[in-house]
Amino acid sequence: MNTKEMKSLKIIGISTITSNNDNQAIEDLGKLWHQFFGENIIQKIPNAISPNIYAIYTDYESNFKGKYTTIIGLEVSSLDNIPDGMVGREFQPQTFKQYLSKGELHQAVGETWQKIWNDDANLNRTYLYDYELYTEKAQNPADAEIEIYIGIKD
Repeated sequence: MNTKEMKSLKIIGISTITSNNDNQAIEDLGKLWHQFFGENIIQKIPNAISPNIYAIYTDYESNFKGKYTTIIGLEVSSLDNIPDGMVGREFQPQTFKQYLSKGELHQAVGETWQKIWNDDANLNRTYLYDYELYTEKAQNPADAEIEIYIGIKD
């Protein structure tokens, strides 16, 4: 198992509350990504550390079947200046199991999450926060590479 200890993480971005029931997340997250790129949110985030995009899943109501918050944004050095309409959050260190999604972006990410949910009972998840990391390897949606990190208990 490929695990990684993460330092604390400060993120500024836009958010929505959704659930995986009745394809709600597909609709809600599609709108959130559309807003993120359509409104050029990247250019509006102050104190960004890198251009890597994070999609963070947090505030879980229960497990992957309940409601949760998704934040799409960038890692920042400071939460002192959060633009109107955005959220800023700091996430504490935790241990993650790493997954790698390769291929057509939407299909690869969807298949990886399906694997994670199918193995949920064995993962010993924290349900504090999980995230997807979109680096330069995710730039070509037809042949993308996305890292997915699932918070697990030590």
